[in-house]
Amino acid sequence: MSDPDWHLWRAFLAVLQRGSLSAAARDLGLTQPTLGRQIAALEMALSTTLFTRSTDGLRPTERARDLAPHAEAMAAAAAALVRAGSGGRGEVSGSVRLAASEFLGGAVLPPMLAAFRVSHPQVDIELSLSDRVEDLLRRDADLAVRNVAPTQGGLVARRIGAVPIRFYAHRSYVARYGVPETLPALAGHTLIGHEDHVRQIRPRLGLDLRLGLRCDNALGLLAALRAGYGIGYCQEGVARHEPDLVPVLPDLVLVEIGIWLVMHEDLRRTQRIRVLFDHLVAELTAYARPRDA
Repeated sequence: MSDPDWHLWRAFLAVLQRGSLSAAARDLGLTQPTLGRQIAALEMALSTTLFTRSTDGLRPTERARDLAPHAEAMAAAAAALVRAGSGGRGEVSGSVRLAASEFLGGAVLPPMLAAFRVSHPQVDIELSLSDRVEDLLRRDADLAVRNVAPTQGGLVARRIGAVPIRFYAHRSYVARYGVPETLPALAGHTLIGHEDHVRQIRPRLGLDLRLGLRCDNALGLLAALRAGYGIGYCQEGVARHEPDLVPVLPDLVLVEIGIWLVMHEDLRRTQRIRVLFDHLVAELTAYARPRDA
């Protein structure tokens, strides 16, 4: 039998991700029997069993788990090929996949992308939000906004700067409980944060800070801060545009978060990607600019 076609591998990935034929068939717009035949054809071509039935759906075999990274790489390459062909040569049009952390993608990038859309309405953005680092060499994304410097070769990277993280509180919280004027007074207030983050800053502050609200998602922490739940930490670039957020101990910088904009070096001559890259450099540079600059 010839090598399996891509559509069989696409079926394999869908079942692997969804855990059942019915859910995967819905995602692919296929009937369940058709998808079942595709999985059977792939298993026959590979002379192996890829999934076993269980009470909660289909479970991948060890062989399937071994094949998964290679199939995911094929899927990323196929998606990159579609994006590469979506715009004509020299035209500012087509699709760009932009990767960012959940916080940057949810709280920082949308206004910047909206401004870009006004100037370049023929460019469609696919925004991929994850706190894991996308592999640009494997073309998981065309551009990425990262908080750490890239270590792979073959990438074009621009360091934008560093954004301070400080304590803030909503005006409604301040109206009820006031603002701590000293670091020790902070311990008497309701605090919002991620336990791992607070564990890292406790030694610096010299305080045994107790969290009144714990959340492992940065957007959830920002929502609680906006709601007036308590005192929380926030990137200065976001708080600058939130008139109801009041600085708490404004001279205290908890940490500085770096920002890098990264793309594959082979894409720098693709006009729509280069134009978005330059736009984000300008916007993120303004975002990272210190409050007193």
